[in-house]
Amino acid sequence: MRHRKITGTPVQLTELGFGASVIGNLYRVTPAHDATAAVETAWEAGIRYFDTAPHYGLGLSEHRLGAALKDRPRDQYVVSSKVGRLLVLNERPRGVDTEGFVVRDDLRREWDFSREGVLRSIESTLERTGLDRLDIVYLHDPDDHWRQAAEEAMPALADLRDQGVVGAIGAGMNQSAMPARFLRETAADVVMLAGRYTLLDQSALDDVLPAALELGKTVVAAGVFNSGLLAGDRPEQGMKYDYAEAPPTLVARARAIADLCEEHGTTLPAAAVAFPFTHPGVVNVTLGMRNAEQVTRNMELHRRHVPEALWNDLRDRALIRHDVPRGQGARGASPP
Repeated sequence: MRHRKITGTPVQLTELGFGASVIGNLYRVTPAHDATAAVETAWEAGIRYFDTAPHYGLGLSEHRLGAALKDRPRDQYVVSSKVGRLLVLNERPRGVDTEGFVVRDDLRREWDFSREGVLRSIESTLERTGLDRLDIVYLHDPDDHWRQAAEEAMPALADLRDQGVVGAIGAGMNQSAMPARFLRETAADVVMLAGRYTLLDQSALDDVLPAALELGKTVVAAGVFNSGLLAGDRPEQGMKYDYAEAPPTLVARARAIADLCEEHGTTLPAAAVAFPFTHPGVVNVTLGMRNAEQVTRNMELHRRHVPEALWNDLRDRALIRHDVPRGQGARGASPP
């Protein structure tokens, strides 16, 4: 699989990334053997970028990912994890986590973007994964913590990067305005942008993507299915959009996009995976992969041909914004 570089760093990512949130039992239990098989299948398919976080299953995702990678050559893959949510002893456990993961709540999350918190979080992640280093460290959802994240956490990460302890630093968020600020106002190299440059939401064209181009920085795209509405060939009422039930007008728009995809000999989910690469600032799409079957399907979607003419027709029919770049950043083109 083709690699693309995070600009200004030594870190190179495969175009498709393995999102490890789901092997942390996101929404439902993922058996350990399924999690291991998912990582093994991803490796066999050529995926070499793996993203995790302490938040995912209260450390379960990090444990499972590290165990599955432990016998792989360390210089042949990239791992990112996140800081900002420290895992601490839960003094009042109720038996199960309350933030979407089906795990025991013996631990709880504690927001901390201080320098000490960053260092403690990374040390704990290395213990859970068994890795000797992290290649990328993101600030995780610092939406309500801008000042401490920008003034304490990011300088701490910059020191680690400058010492060669980590390869690249940034922030991962579900909005686009604050990631643009991180690129413009801090030492961030890269942002992981969830759900804001998709077939249904191109708001990142207003802020973070222009910032990335202007400053020569990099964007990793996640959440490209917008919680599920773009994940199937035929969108249906009742499907999720950004974690809630999709409104009828949005379902109708997704169906219209699906119709055009069919006319161009492709599918809605394949187009959803390909779409972020229309922008030259995007170097990777990271997808959640729960088991070997999901990995295989995601690889098939990534490999499927999506013609440039589809984007042109979507623009002409006002189904995507008119300022979506033309003929740039497509898969197989030269990296930005």
